[in-house]
Amino acid sequence: MARQDEIVKERLKKIEELRKKGIKVYEYSYTRDHFSYDIKQKYENLKNNEKAEQKVSVAGRVLVKRQLGKISFCHILDDKGKLQVVFEEKTSKQALDFFNRYVDTGDFIGVKGFPYKTKRGEISVLAKQVTLLSKAILPLPEKWHGLVDKESRYRQRYLDLIMNPEVKEVFIKRSNIVNAIREFLNSKEFIEVQTPILQAIYGGAAARPFKTFINELKQEMFLRTSDELYLKRLIIGNFERVYEIGKDFRNEAIDSRHNPEFTQIEIYKSYADYNDIMKLFIDIVSYAAKKINGTTKISYQGKTFDLSKWKKMTMIEAIKRYAGVDVKNKNVQELKNILKENNVEVPKLLTKGTLINAIFESIDKNIIEPTIIMDHPKETTPLCKKHRKDTEMVERFEPFCCGMELGNAYSELNDPILQRHRLEEQVKLRKNSDEPWTEALDTDFIKAMEYGMPPTGGLGIGIDRLTMILTGQESIRDVILFPFMKIEKNEVQKEQKDKKEPEEDKFKKKDKKEDNK
Repeated sequence: MARQDEIVKERLKKIEELRKKGIKVYEYSYTRDHFSYDIKQKYENLKNNEKAEQKVSVAGRVLVKRQLGKISFCHILDDKGKLQVVFEEKTSKQALDFFNRYVDTGDFIGVKGFPYKTKRGEISVLAKQVTLLSKAILPLPEKWHGLVDKESRYRQRYLDLIMNPEVKEVFIKRSNIVNAIREFLNSKEFIEVQTPILQAIYGGAAARPFKTFINELKQEMFLRTSDELYLKRLIIGNFERVYEIGKDFRNEAIDSRHNPEFTQIEIYKSYADYNDIMKLFIDIVSYAAKKINGTTKISYQGKTFDLSKWKKMTMIEAIKRYAGVDVKNKNVQELKNILKENNVEVPKLLTKGTLINAIFESIDKNIIEPTIIMDHPKETTPLCKKHRKDTEMVERFEPFCCGMELGNAYSELNDPILQRHRLEEQVKLRKNSDEPWTEALDTDFIKAMEYGMPPTGGLGIGIDRLTMILTGQESIRDVILFPFMKIEKNEVQKEQKDKKEPEEDKFKKKDKKEDNK
């Protein structure tokens, strides 16, 4: 730490010197006409030790700096990669002196000079003029001894992106995955929409919500757990094909597969059922994989799978295959015993369907090959049509791959009378189950359904998990730029927290004063 303090002190001294000389330390802009990649491509045919006649302008962050008497080198990092810059006395003594005296690693500089291939064959820019664009006060971590701890990399993603170029490539691929999905759906005449994130009544997923508060209205609100109910309102309102890509929030698990704030796409198509949606899901994933990686095949733990080919099995069949138990004719007590024998927590809502689902969730991580698990117990969702052949099941499927659930899909329930009954039952069960959260009945959604809803198929896909599979990442934190991290507390923060009055109490006091006026 003492060494870093010395570096900071020295850099602050340089800033002071530059300002006394009337030199800007933090520029407003800089005109750049070439990226690193452009220079390397355009001038790759130069001979060793040959300089081009054309003058170029480049800019970037200084990563490495080497001083060798009358010649100095650095590598700058821009959006397209790294490029070597050479400073030599015979080309520009002024540029060399300025670089040696005032430029440090981490600084942003602009360089005007000539493309040049060194004796060792490296495409570079021979500097004629250098401009300091932004002075870094803190030093960058050492490449091999600095930012290697995973937690530090997540907390300081900005440094992770600088020091580990492969990390940036993952997030470029993530962006391309989203763009590919948009491209595919738009080509099929789906319309992208936006629905509320702040909701007075949350619904669409059996998940614990985050609460918030609108001070102006003195009203409790929730961050959405799903986009479903508003997108279905649009289907009712004559949008036949809609989708939304956005953030959802669930106040639940935080691990290698879950982040409280996550991204998913929800898609709804009129006049379709879950069989049609299965095909749509496979087409979307195949298109994205081919667009990003040039193939629908992926590798996982030494095995290769094809994302254009998915096995199909019912939940009952999956439990029999992966747990070795036939649950089809078991009663509630027998199912409870199976959970207890395998040290699996028994759900608070005790029905045959919830117990079967709990058994399945205890083994779903074993589903490695691309597999569609279909026909779920009716208790798992109140928003889905009953199965046409088995009244204890609903027409729902979840795709699994590499031990992860990637999505969720239904033949959507469009009977408003049955929908009201199911939602009322769900609210009642929650209230009687000692759950720490309850749901309210969304009467407006039911009212909308009473005006008529066409047969509809719906699909949700987790963008984060799909990105994990297509980029070969093992943790969801490796595909979210700024994953949730527990706050690092120190004594100063603790003291500030103790002294700070809770925001909600402040607003309550303010509202009380206003009422008394």
